[in-house]
Amino acid sequence: MKELLADVTPLRRSPAFRRLFVGQCLTMVGSQVTQVAVPWQVYSASHSSVALGLVGLAALLPIVVFGIYGGAIADSMDRRRLILITSTGSAAVSVALTVQALVHTDSLWVLYACVTVQAAFFAIDLPTRRALLPRLVAPEDLPAANALLLLVFTVGIVGGPLAASAAVSLGGYGAAYAVDVVCFLLAITFISGLPSVLPEGGGRRADLSSVVEGIRYLKSRPVLWMCYVLDLNSTVLAMPTALFPILAVERFHGGPELAGYLSAALAAGAFLGSMFGGWMPKVRRLGRAALLAVFAWGLSLGALGLAGSLWTAMLLLAVAGYADTVSAVERSSILQHETPDELRGRTSGVLTVVGAGGPRLGDVRAGLVSAAVGPAVAAVSGGVACVLGALALAKAAPEFTRYRMAEPKPAEQGTGGQGAASEQGTASEQGAAAPDSAQAPALADD
Repeated sequence: MKELLADVTPLRRSPAFRRLFVGQCLTMVGSQVTQVAVPWQVYSASHSSVALGLVGLAALLPIVVFGIYGGAIADSMDRRRLILITSTGSAAVSVALTVQALVHTDSLWVLYACVTVQAAFFAIDLPTRRALLPRLVAPEDLPAANALLLLVFTVGIVGGPLAASAAVSLGGYGAAYAVDVVCFLLAITFISGLPSVLPEGGGRRADLSSVVEGIRYLKSRPVLWMCYVLDLNSTVLAMPTALFPILAVERFHGGPELAGYLSAALAAGAFLGSMFGGWMPKVRRLGRAALLAVFAWGLSLGALGLAGSLWTAMLLLAVAGYADTVSAVERSSILQHETPDELRGRTSGVLTVVGAGGPRLGDVRAGLVSAAVGPAVAAVSGGVACVLGALALAKAAPEFTRYRMAEPKPAEQGTGGQGAASEQGTASEQGAAAPDSAQAPALADD
């Protein structure tokens, strides 16, 4: 049983990763509270579902626009410094949210502006953190480190609404946003203790040509572009969340609470995948493991359309959530291990866009198909299409299926490896882990 629990080896071996991990925990707590509180305040001020939907649009557009360019910035400067800048900027936005709540401006445009600016900082921050990770841990510890960070994410997704509810009920929206401010300030103190991490080669200027260089590199490496396309295959074709309200009413004869149970089941599966993923760092055939996880995701969500009881549906969604976690961890590890350090920011930026856009497109597909032929067919057809798509991709890029991470050298085991930066010097002085970058589940989710 102990071997199934999350592998905490990276936390033991790397002091720098411990700082990143604690900072990530704090950031996740605060940001999740804000992400829940803002829609509540918007709806409270407007009582409009359209106004509520614009919150998502305000967050999505800057992620798409700044995601790729943010990765280029991460490849142009000290990544520790860039995370401090984005964290400070996000904290300033949270201060603005706190002030507007305390003075009761109730301006939707102020809220939309804050969401947009904070999403832009996030779009730069996320690829920077992903590019930084392989410089803090040994190559063989990447899967375990990714699983631990994904565990933080899933706990935040589950606990964020609860923390937001408590903060709003006790002190109003201002108290909720103040929690985010405090969490960001604490996170900044931990991140400031990280070593300086310049891209190998000193970095290059962040401009359009550097973005194009990163995309061309991805196109030339089947093992890498498969990580992105496989993610899109899973989310665009089989993302089930848009079907939850319809299934709750039409299939299970319930209401919003049943739709909440379905969402919780998917999140619970992702949490279990992170919590009991101690076996994942031992897997060397990462490409094959990711493909098998996508098959499990597609089959589970296809079977969801045939589920006759709520408990069966929840079990299938839990399996899908677990499979999504496995797929995310293995694909992230491949990307981080196989991309040169000087390109990791840009490849991570592409992943940020894919992670943000794929699930939204999947919701559109599910909604349109459900409107045309019903939610059951939408779920079954999506799951089948996902599996068939994964099979076609595996045939198109056999290198991905055959991909195998090398066994760690005996001298590296238990030492943190050459990729683990100490807190006493720069990561470039300590050496860098071999190539590169990552994602969090369609839940990261992403």
